[in-house]
Amino acid sequence: MNFKFEDLEVYKKSLLFTDLVYISTKDFPKDEVYGLTSQFRRAAVSIALNIAEGSGGSKREFSRYLGIAANSLRECIVCITIAERQQYISSQLEKKMRADLVEIVKMISGLKRYLEKT
Repeated sequence: MNFKFEDLEVYKKSLLFTDLVYISTKDFPKDEVYGLTSQFRRAAVSIALNIAEGSGGSKREFSRYLGIAANSLRECIVCITIAERQQYISSQLEKKMRADLVEIVKMISGLKRYLEKT
């Protein structure tokens, strides 16, 4: 038995991105555990959480939560940039993560447009 939001591709992609963040941050320096590691993980998790939470409300409310998810996504961009600049992640991983987030933000925008039309 699934909840409806679990069938959304954007939700599934956000979980895959969260998995990637958790795997990647395992190798961050221990002194970042309460800094960048924690912030990056919370921001990534927030994308999926806001998609799930918003899906249970009205279309207007869902659209608002999708906006919050997009804000968390942008926060992840900053975390990726910092991680790459500090050489915690490779430039190849930085590019992959950015590409994943571009895809997710396009899906969020498309879903918001759909909600506004219906």
